[in-house]
Amino acid sequence: MKKYIDLLKQLIAVPSISKEEEKAAAVLREFLTSQEIQFKTEFNNTWAFNKYFAKEKPTVMLNSHIDTVKPVSDYTNDPFLPIETGDQLFGLGSNDAGGPLVSLLATFVHFYKRRDLPYNLVFVASAEEEISGRRGLEVVLPKLGHVDFAIVGEPTKMQLAIAEKGLLVLDCYARGKSGHTAREEGENALYKAIDDIQKLRNYRFGKVSDVLGEVKISVTVINAGTQHNVVPDTCHFVADVRTNEYYKNKEVAEIIAGLLDSEVVPRSVRLNSSGISEHHPFVKLVKSKGIPVYGSPTTSDQAIIPFLSVKMGPGDSARSHTANEFILKSEILDGIKLYIELLEELVL
Repeated sequence: MKKYIDLLKQLIAVPSISKEEEKAAAVLREFLTSQEIQFKTEFNNTWAFNKYFAKEKPTVMLNSHIDTVKPVSDYTNDPFLPIETGDQLFGLGSNDAGGPLVSLLATFVHFYKRRDLPYNLVFVASAEEEISGRRGLEVVLPKLGHVDFAIVGEPTKMQLAIAEKGLLVLDCYARGKSGHTAREEGENALYKAIDDIQKLRNYRFGKVSDVLGEVKISVTVINAGTQHNVVPDTCHFVADVRTNEYYKNKEVAEIIAGLLDSEVVPRSVRLNSSGISEHHPFVKLVKSKGIPVYGSPTTSDQAIIPFLSVKMGPGDSARSHTANEFILKSEILDGIKLYIELLEELVL
């Protein structure tokens, strides 16, 4: 298993910020070539099918992403230098999602030449996940043919996320009228925005999920004004909305637009909530082993996957997007073993 830790170290060492994943894709493709595995590519995405693919069998996708966020300013380590301290492996992308990526790859390689697999496997290392980009998994999915089920590799402590919240980002614009602050003139767009923000703070969507909880709205950015003595005529604020499975993003955007006086413009409505039944064979298998099952508040490429999927991987989501990100090497090795055990026993 050491070769997969070494592969992760190579991936850490090459910057792979979203849309700049060329070097990471090259490292991964070189590894697949060394394992004599044929693969296909599109932009910075790479995918491969098991050697003895059979059309009559169901297909399981193993997917994780090669891109990272930009390093935050309070790093004290070099984010692109893999540093091993005992069981810890530090480096940008080590936890999100390098550890899950190499663990799923190791699992795919383990099964690659198996003739007696009751299903097909396709491994997909995708790009632009961190920015929900259009040149990531979204361009690969139509090229895979029919897929029945997917395991998306994200740091979940190898617990099973059977649902995740959707993401809806709204640009909101309060309109007023400019004027001199010394006189009673103008309409202050900032005050109008504050009134609308208070409406968002107080509003509750009626349908609450047993797994994902309620729809959550957070106002995260606000901009208004040009100088101290001019009444602002426009105020722009941004609402980050995390939706549950009861609401499509388009519906939520329409409800919020009807609630506010401000103009509401969704950036995208395509990243909807996703979920799978607790009676699915994979979920039942995981639960039979005493592994916790939960709903995830974070959004991944599951949001664009049109077939049944779960999220599961080594590492801890709490370490993602933080300074001095790390993963435990033992987490990766244990993750590989558990992935293999589950897929050995899976019956679709």
